[in-house]
Amino acid sequence: MLIDSHCHLNYKELSDTPGVIARARDAGVGLMQTISTRRSDFSEVKALAEKFDSIYCSIGIHPHEAGPHEDISEAELLREAEHPRVIGIGETGLDYYYEHSPRSIQKDLFRKHINAARALDLPVIVHSRDADEDTVAILQESYQHAPFKFLIHCFSSTKYLADESVKIGGYISVSGIITFRKSEALRDVVRGVPLERLLVETDAPYLAPEPYRGKPCEPSYTALTARKLAEIKGISAEELAQATTSNFLRLFTKVAHSNFTS
Repeated sequence: MLIDSHCHLNYKELSDTPGVIARARDAGVGLMQTISTRRSDFSEVKALAEKFDSIYCSIGIHPHEAGPHEDISEAELLREAEHPRVIGIGETGLDYYYEHSPRSIQKDLFRKHINAARALDLPVIVHSRDADEDTVAILQESYQHAPFKFLIHCFSSTKYLADESVKIGGYISVSGIITFRKSEALRDVVRGVPLERLLVETDAPYLAPEPYRGKPCEPSYTALTARKLAEIKGISAEELAQATTSNFLRLFTKVAHSNFTS
């Protein structure tokens, strides 16, 4: 079985939750993590995770939303993440491509999320776009202060970010971008990431893999990304599924293994 480590099931494009889950199950995807990006998501993602056994969730503020959420505190993140179905903190991080929020606020919130994740022993789910050097610097300085777990989600960046993240114990999650025709440079980087540090995701409803590029994405498409990743790594689809699922469960230790394997 596969796990979609990152999707947004509370978005309107995925509102048919039972249908989304059924199609995912038919494609071999047995579990999904629905990710929050702003405060208003918190109750929505937790409600989905409470209702459906195959859904877990995260608590966090996307860097695009950092400005409007400048007031969020570590205490609030800790309180919200104590819910039994919350298994990760994020997505958080840095986005210098659009810069919808000031860099200083993005950095401050990134550090707050790391501190909260460390306190709860939950992984930080990191978004990084056009911000490799600052992302690595914050991860390194925070890790030197005290260790924590983290995942670079929807990886589409440089060998530098991948290598430095892996060096300090991080994991890398790949999305449908690896199936795009012009993503050969990305595939070359992913080829060099150790198999034991790789996860798969959709980022649904965004970034549908080929041949569905440009259409709404959903968790069932994890299978297409996994198939491409297996090809890149030179292993069978079955080996890839076993490895990425084991990696997810090793990283997101709050997941009830018995619920998933049943």
